[in-house]
Amino acid sequence: MAFIYQAATMGEGHVRVAIVTTRADADLLVHRVSSSGLARGDGLWFITREKQNANTWVFFTTIGMAQVKIFFVDTYDEAGWVRPHPYKGKFSGSRIS
Repeated sequence: MAFIYQAATMGEGHVRVAIVTTRADADLLVHRVSSSGLARGDGLWFITREKQNANTWVFFTTIGMAQVKIFFVDTYDEAGWVRPHPYKGKFSGSRIS
């Protein structure tokens, strides 16, 4: 389950993420879900305001500084990795260190 917290500083985040404007530039297609029970895999994100409820803290940054580039999609079926990536499985698993 991808429970995501938006970190306020780069040092606080577990992973640096950039939002890209085209799906072709993305490593991961993300669909934001409205309920924690709907969060599945790496691509269906439930964004929480509570640090202790998140398994991954992300810091949104520029493309040049990002470890993962994401593109938000409208449907559940579209969500997931576009290509092989070292972070595959990290958003839905235990906390990234």
